[in-house]
Amino acid sequence: MKRKPKVYSKIENHIFGIITELLKLSNTEINVDELGGKYYLSNDEQHFKVTILGNDYVIRLTNTRDSVAEKYDKFFVEDVLKAVKEEKHRRMELVYDSITNSIEKMAERLHNTLIETNEIETQKVRRLEAKRVDDKKVKY
Repeated sequence: MKRKPKVYSKIENHIFGIITELLKLSNTEINVDELGGKYYLSNDEQHFKVTILGNDYVIRLTNTRDSVAEKYDKFFVEDVLKAVKEEKHRRMELVYDSITNSIEKMAERLHNTLIETNEIETQKVRRLEAKRVDDKKVKY
């Protein structure tokens, strides 16, 4: 059963816009307390913090001058949380991809080093074998 898209109030639209813009900025930190249902956004450059209390459907917006906390409609808060969770997940995937890429590059370098070392050792063995054959020349 699909629910109808919610039409947000003017203030809800404004808050959703603020949060969406904060999420677009890479320097916005996203911290989550899943057990407590608390989500924190903070951007020191913008002097802005958002606290979302998911269990109570409360959103607190804080800037340098004001701090306002209001209880909102359950579906609105869930939509906000969905946006926050999606961005958190996207950022985690970027970190995961970066780590995976670094590990793959490291493994490739190690593999190439081992191949080079193996080739050098093989050449040393061939030289030693060639010297032994030269030393054992038969005299007629």
